[in-house]
Formats: sequence, C-alpha cells, structure tokens
Amino acid sequence: MKKIKIIYWITTTIIFLFEGVMPALTSNTQLAIDGIRHLGYPDYFRVMLTAFKIAGTLVLILPMINGRYKEWAYAGLGFTFISAFISHTAIDGFSFLSFFPLIIFAILATSYICYHKLLESRLTTPAKNSKIVVTL
Repeated sequence: MKKIKIIYWITTTIIFLFEGVMPALTSNTQLAIDGIRHLGYPDYFRVMLTAFKIAGTLVLILPMINGRYKEWAYAGLGFTFISAFISHTAIDGFSFLSFFPLIIFAILATSYICYHKLLESRLTTPAKNSKIVVTL
C-alpha cells in the first residue's frame, strides 16, 4: 500500500501543479488570452475554466474533503482534458499540443485508480487501535 500511496500523491500533486497552480498564476497572461481566442472560445471561458480548475484541484489535494466531491472533481477535470484534446485537434490538427491533454488525463486516471485502491484498503483493514467485538 505504501507504493500506491506514493504514486497517488505524486500524480495528484502533478495534477494540482499543472491544473491548479499554473492556471492560477498564468491565466491573465497574453499567451493564455491568445490561446483561448485561438481555439474560438470567448474570454469569459478562460476565467471560468481557471476557477473550476483551481477548485477541482483543491478538492483533490485536500485530504479532508469528502469522497463524493473528489469523484466530481475527477470527472470534471477528465472532461476538461478530453475537451481540450478535441478542441486542439479540431483547430490545429494532430500535433503534440493536441495530445498533451491526454498525457495529463493519463496522470489523472492513475491518481483516480490509486485513490480507489487506497479507499479499498482502508475499508478492508481495521484501524490499529480498534477492537473487534463479536457478539453472539
């Protein structure tokens, strides 16, 4: 389980940095503005997408957040990456920029799989200080 936990935290941190921190710091740069315009989206979409990415990655990285919210965050970020792939492919054709969202999607999927393996292990192993009481 230690290996799974390490993989989970590495992949989740990568998602947090790429999709939470980086957009928060760069969404108002001219490069980001031009990138959204190039894909044909209005400027308010950039602001909305940044807000949702930050919120979603915070939900993933904070351990005290309920699992149901994490599921929605994984789904929302997954839709974002698939949509980014489709948008870039439709406008620019097949290039590395088109496939980069799928690479990040694979990292997100790895985080998601590890998250569920960790949940499963918590449910099947009793806590260290818990007493098992059997009544007949």
